[in-house]
Amino acid sequence: MTDRKTCDVLVLGSGIAGLSYALKASRYGRVLLLTKKTSTESNTNHAQGGVASVTDPADSFELHIRDTMVAGAGLCRRDAVDRVVREGPELVRELVKLGADFTRTETGGFSLGREGGHTRRRIVHAKDLTGREIERALLAAIASRENIEILENHFALDLWTGPDASGQSRCHGALYLDCQSGRVGLAHARQTMLATGGGGKVYTFTTNPDIATADGVAMGARAGCEVVNMEFVQFHPTCLFHPDEKTFLISEAVRGEGAVLRDQAGMELMAGRHELGSLAPRDVVAREMDRAMKRRGDKFVLLDVSSIGNELFVERFPGISERLSLHGIVPGVDPIPVVPAAHYMCGGLPVDEFGRTSVAGLFAAGEVACSGVHGANRLASNSLLEALVYANRAAQVPPEAEVGPPPPPPAGPGTAAPRPDQGVVLDHEWDSVRRLMWDFVGLARTRASLDVACARLSIRLKEAEARYRKWEPNTDLAELRNITLVGRLLAEAARGRRESRGLHWVLDHPETDDTACESWVRPEAEGVKVEFRAVEGAGSS
Repeated sequence: MTDRKTCDVLVLGSGIAGLSYALKASRYGRVLLLTKKTSTESNTNHAQGGVASVTDPADSFELHIRDTMVAGAGLCRRDAVDRVVREGPELVRELVKLGADFTRTETGGFSLGREGGHTRRRIVHAKDLTGREIERALLAAIASRENIEILENHFALDLWTGPDASGQSRCHGALYLDCQSGRVGLAHARQTMLATGGGGKVYTFTTNPDIATADGVAMGARAGCEVVNMEFVQFHPTCLFHPDEKTFLISEAVRGEGAVLRDQAGMELMAGRHELGSLAPRDVVAREMDRAMKRRGDKFVLLDVSSIGNELFVERFPGISERLSLHGIVPGVDPIPVVPAAHYMCGGLPVDEFGRTSVAGLFAAGEVACSGVHGANRLASNSLLEALVYANRAAQVPPEAEVGPPPPPPAGPGTAAPRPDQGVVLDHEWDSVRRLMWDFVGLARTRASLDVACARLSIRLKEAEARYRKWEPNTDLAELRNITLVGRLLAEAARGRRESRGLHWVLDHPETDDTACESWVRPEAEGVKVEFRAVEGAGSS
């Protein structure tokens, strides 16, 4: 270990949660932000739809709260939903003050989109490049702060935790890998924010970028945090199906403008299935697509955009239009082949109303955290909203002074030179874990498939940890360790839930229990502990 850095606040991740938190926490002193790729590579940057926020007089907080609770299938925490919905609009206005250029109407108001599960138009957007625009504005604001340092290509490996003078578990920073030099370093901080995003790469097919390997959830679990509701993985209904594309999302806002889903015979998929039709909540739509494809033996369904037309489609969705045109698909005219793909994890590290985890000095915000807002199924475009609110709330908590010397740093990775076939081995193991998750812990689950997944992932996890402790570190090795651990936690939570609810659909138990319970999962020396706890203040309306 050759590098050691000291700061007041350490931020891991450069999405909307990490950037907005870093900007506001800089008032407490020096901020160090580590991001494992470039500062613009994040799930936020890939977000097309926008931010759900009540800005229209025809809308209301109560309607937004109700839509969120209904989508969450009985597991949303009402106080958390209320907090995010009511505090969000002011934070959207803050983004505008920072220079975020959201799409406007001719009269100057926000041009509001509508997405699945929403009963009103309330999606503030920058056409279909909303995430990129928000990141641009936040990075520009951060560039003017001399006490914020961003280190790109720095991958956090493990949190630095241990008991403080009072015996309470406390976070003192993180162990990291400089991906360019290969050196391992240690960052010491009074306060640490986990804003590392989600874990779509746990699955073979995902809309997420390559960086989304559930690093924060894995680090938090290894540091002693329990993990909540990981079985609720949202599969976005409309990922482009094309041999040259792996992760390109067709925004839900396209259906908000009138597009409908059809099977390859031309039959409308959602007709008679849900009152909102193709704009039904994502879990409902994705499952119906899955059933239709399996019933007919098709590899994809079609998104009929003919009602939108080329001119409006290109104006409203320039990014999507450009990508479709590259593949010979006429935007707004030709049907778009689409499939469901892993998109968003509704569970994560449990946090309180200020983003605090169970480990002192450790905060979490964004997709890595579980605040109780999303329940068993996230309402479209509530993710950026939640990230803004909880990053803002966490930034209201000043760092505490450490009492006594910090504990020993976490054990580092191995030092052995890589084997000649290391690349092949890691590539095989990556595919093995992700295919296992897709086949056995995907859209429709069975008790038997979950048993197989848990048993195999247990073995894979031991192997991944052993490789990490033996070989010289690299990102593939560290990420394999993380996706395998999180896959195991996810599968164990799914196996323990003997009901179907929201995004968790198990064929052996198609009914929903009357009692709403959250899954709390913790890795232990002998395996994984799974506990279900009743949720106070949860509901669907």
